[in-house]
Amino acid sequence: MTPVEIERIFRDEAGRALATLIRLVGDFDLAEEVLQEAFAVAWERWANGPAPGNPRAWLVQVGRNKAIDRVRRQIAFRGKQTELQHQMLLDSVGADSAVDTGALDDDMLRLIFTCCHPSFAIDVQVALTLRTVCGLGSAEVARAFLVSEEAMAQRLLRAKQKIRLAGIPYEVPEREDLEPRLTGVLAVVYLVFTEGYAATSGEELMRTDLAQEAIRLGRLLDALMPDRGEIKGLLALMLLHDARRASRETAGGDIVLLENQDRSRWDRHQIAEGLALVETALRLPGRPQPYAVQAAIAALHARAPDFAATDWPQIAGLYEVLLRISPSPVIELNHAAAVSMVGGPARALDLVDALQARGGLKGYELLPAVRADLLRRLGRKEAAREAYLAAQSATRLEPLRRLYARRLKELEG
Repeated sequence: MTPVEIERIFRDEAGRALATLIRLVGDFDLAEEVLQEAFAVAWERWANGPAPGNPRAWLVQVGRNKAIDRVRRQIAFRGKQTELQHQMLLDSVGADSAVDTGALDDDMLRLIFTCCHPSFAIDVQVALTLRTVCGLGSAEVARAFLVSEEAMAQRLLRAKQKIRLAGIPYEVPEREDLEPRLTGVLAVVYLVFTEGYAATSGEELMRTDLAQEAIRLGRLLDALMPDRGEIKGLLALMLLHDARRASRETAGGDIVLLENQDRSRWDRHQIAEGLALVETALRLPGRPQPYAVQAAIAALHARAPDFAATDWPQIAGLYEVLLRISPSPVIELNHAAAVSMVGGPARALDLVDALQARGGLKGYELLPAVRADLLRRLGRKEAAREAYLAAQSATRLEPLRRLYARRLKELEG
C-alpha cells in the first residue's frame, strides 16, 4: 500500500477505533496511546503488503493487545488496583467482540454520550468530543474556544480524570436518562458533521468520513428517540448539506461557491429524504426547534432550480425566527448574508459592522470574509482588500486561503 492509502485508512478509522478501545480499556489516555502504537505497527506492515479486510478491527485488536501488555507490566512493577481492574476488563472481552456493530449498541454513540455527561459544562462536552471523536489536536480545540493550548489541555485532562475517577459509565443511558444529555449530544454530532463538511484546518475542504459518521449517528439517535423534532431536524440538515458534496470543490480541491455549483450533481435521493424529514420535524407538536428551522433553510436551497431562483426573502425570514428561538452571533452573521440578497449589501454591511462592534464574533474567521464580500459588492475595493487579507490571515484551511487569494487578485484586476 502507498503511504497516502495508509494515511486515508488511519483518518477514516481512527475515530471509531478509538471509541471501541476506550470501551475496552476504560481509559481515554491509554486508549489514545495504544491506538498510536497500533498505527505504528500498521505502518510497518501495510507498507509492504495489503491492508487487512477490516482495518478497524485489526487496529482495535492490536491496540487491545498493546494495552494488555502495558497493563500487565504495570501490575508487575506496581501492583496497583486500577491496573488490576483494567486487566479484568480486558480479559473479559474476547477478540471476536472487539468491534460491535449492533444498531444501538454503538461505540461511537457511547463515546459521545460519555463526553456529554450532564456533570460537564457544555463547553467541556464540546471540547472533549472535538478531541476524541473528531480527532482534533489540543491546539486546534484551543483555537476553537479562543483559549491557550495549555488551558485547554488542562481542561481536557480534568474531564478525562473525572470520567475515570467518578466511574462515569461508558454507555448509551437508559431512556429516562437520555433527556439531560440530548442537547449536548445533538450539538456535538453537528460539530462532527461540520468538521467533516468544512474542515477547521488542513489541505482538504472536506473530511467525508466525519460527515458520514455524523449522519450515521443521527440515524441511530432518530431510531433511539423517535418523534423528536430536534433529532429529525438535525438529520435533515446534515443530509441536505451533504447532498451538495460532489459539487462543492473542483478536481484540484478549490472551493466552488453555492452560486456556481452544478446542481445536477446534487444527490437527489438524499435531498428527498432530507425534505421529508424537515416536513415531519416541523409538523410535530411544540414550538419549532432550531435544527428544524436550519433544515428548512437548507431545504429552500435544495428546492431552488438555480441560484437566481432561491427564495431569499423566506430564508431571511427563517433566520429571523432562528434569532428569536436560538439567538447567537453566528446566526446574526448568516442572517446578514441573507439580508444582503434581499435588501442589498449596504443594509447587510450595517448589520455586520454592528455585530463586529459588539465583539460577539471576535476571532471568528468568517466574519471578515462576509464583510469582505459585502464591501466587494459595494465596489469599495480597498476596504474589501483589507477584509480579505484579515480573513486570509485568520483561516487555517488551505482551500479558503486560495479562495481569498483569488478574490484579492480579482480586486487588483
